[in-house]
Amino acid sequence: MTLAQLDGSTRIDQIRVLVVDDHRTFAELLSGALASAGMQAVGTAHSAAQAVAMAQDLQPDVVVMDIEMPRQDGLAATRRLREVAPNAVVAVVTAHRDPDWVVRAAQAGASAFIPKDGSLAEMIDVLSRVQAGQMLVAPSTFAGGPTCAPAASPDRMAPPQLTRREQEVLDCLGRGMQVKAIARVLGITLETCRGYVKSLHAKLGARSQLEAVVKAQQLGLLGSLNEH
Repeated sequence: MTLAQLDGSTRIDQIRVLVVDDHRTFAELLSGALASAGMQAVGTAHSAAQAVAMAQDLQPDVVVMDIEMPRQDGLAATRRLREVAPNAVVAVVTAHRDPDWVVRAAQAGASAFIPKDGSLAEMIDVLSRVQAGQMLVAPSTFAGGPTCAPAASPDRMAPPQLTRREQEVLDCLGRGMQVKAIARVLGITLETCRGYVKSLHAKLGARSQLEAVVKAQQLGLLGSLNEH
């Protein structure tokens, strides 16, 4: 299967998955669970180097990558893996819930962000819909828990007031749409749309579109990043 074929219409039993985690038991249990769910579990790797070698050899459709591993972390491995298996999409699995980690994962080339303590059903749902060029964030990422980012001051946590058009643009960004597509859908010029995006960045204190969407999700301005 090519990357272009890995889309929302892909049958779950067509998805070939490589699981990467330095904890062998976790990797094997997760691989078995994904196989039981109908996916093709093609193998498990227990280090970044092994992950890159196996990805190059197996050319999986999806790589489930643990971020925290000894010697070389999962984000560095993701960058290398994208070179040797360009048709694979990477879903990072981690205990981190800070929005900054979502941004780092996306910058490394990952296409999905899944909490390690989330449900198997949620993971399977995300893995069945992950696509290159987007960042799917599992809903439970910001659902709370001990691994959440430290609480910010009350004034920082208060959601900003958005105009109706800013909210429309934000909703489109949350669905993974590019600025050109948003302008076309909303019937506004590209420059006007960029202006709304710039305004959203300022109001949310974000440095990128992805960070704006993640912060908006955390502040309750969006439902789920994965809603269609």
